[in-house]
Amino acid sequence: MSASALEARLAGTRAGAVREEYLANSAYFPLANILFEWLREGWSAFIRSPDPYTLLATGFVQAWFLGSWKHAGRPRPFLGNLIGPAFYTLVEGAIEGPRFFEAPHHLAYWAFSVAIGAAQELRLRAAGARWRFAATLAENVLRAAIIVVMYAIFEAVSNPRNATIAGFFADPSHGYVAASLLALGLVIGVAQVTADGYLALLRSTASQLRRYSELAMGRRVLERAVEDEASLVPTRRERAVLFLDIRGFTSWSERRSPEEVVRMLNGFYAATEEASAPCRPIRIKYTADEAMLVFAEPALALAAARAIREALVPCLAPFGLAAGFGVHAGPVFEGLLGSESVKAYDVLGDTVNVANRLCAAASGGEILVSEEAAATGAGDAPVRELRVKGKAQPLRVRVLAAP
Repeated sequence: MSASALEARLAGTRAGAVREEYLANSAYFPLANILFEWLREGWSAFIRSPDPYTLLATGFVQAWFLGSWKHAGRPRPFLGNLIGPAFYTLVEGAIEGPRFFEAPHHLAYWAFSVAIGAAQELRLRAAGARWRFAATLAENVLRAAIIVVMYAIFEAVSNPRNATIAGFFADPSHGYVAASLLALGLVIGVAQVTADGYLALLRSTASQLRRYSELAMGRRVLERAVEDEASLVPTRRERAVLFLDIRGFTSWSERRSPEEVVRMLNGFYAATEEASAPCRPIRIKYTADEAMLVFAEPALALAAARAIREALVPCLAPFGLAAGFGVHAGPVFEGLLGSESVKAYDVLGDTVNVANRLCAAASGGEILVSEEAAATGAGDAPVRELRVKGKAQPLRVRVLAAP
């Protein structure tokens, strides 16, 4: 899984943002208009006219722009809400001519789009929670008012006695429907404020958990785990392991304050990560002045060792320190290891032990590479025989770089 795919899990996709925008906002007036035209003209005439298709396209066009801008982190709610009526006016105005502007429901489209866009813009830019709360309520009440206004226009067209506001509300049933819809909009607004608060909290928590997971497991492991949880199951794999360790650290740290030691180590960690990043380490693990990096293949481990060695010179030399390196390749047991309550992603096996022993035998600035790892990039380096703990026979190693 790529980093963008992991982001999509947390922030959503553009398609999802467009779909949400269409269902939550951009489709409202076009659908109300479709029902209005259908009931006024009759189904047969309505389905043969371009109106329903233009109105559906209008909602989708507006949703595409608003959703895309929001997903890209550049929301423009006021401008975006004007796209729908502008598109509809352009298409239907070209067909109907000046008559288009005589229809009250066409003018209502513009009025509601301006009002809802202004409410959304205020919600986006308001500094205080009270203003955002008020803007959200206004937006939802306005959206509910679309049905009230379209209902009033329909009644005015159907019955001249209802052509005025007073005439419309003279019928108690009209007042009941209008009041109920506006109250429903108010309730939906309060519910949206509550839901937005929970969503913001969940996204903030997810972002924190992601950061902590990356620190504990490494980004590549986390990406794989999100895509396929089974990738965390301990499994035998072929890996290349690189160890590096600061020579003389213990005696140096005894003469320094804890704060100075931490500053030096943080620089050591940062330089190691930055230099190894192009080689895409699967796992980086620090233990005080020691680092272990796991790679998919030996060539990457050797390239990382060279790059880290060079990057650490300006980092460690001012303190009179240098790092030794050891690289070995072979089978490891890799996955989420530990008890039922505490687990950590790690690699175990003789390959790890040998890489650690090579690192321990290397002098400051020296890179020792086992024959198994040397074949892919250090086959012509000088050979040295090395006796290490746990091995009955001496190991043949290549000296990739000397002090």
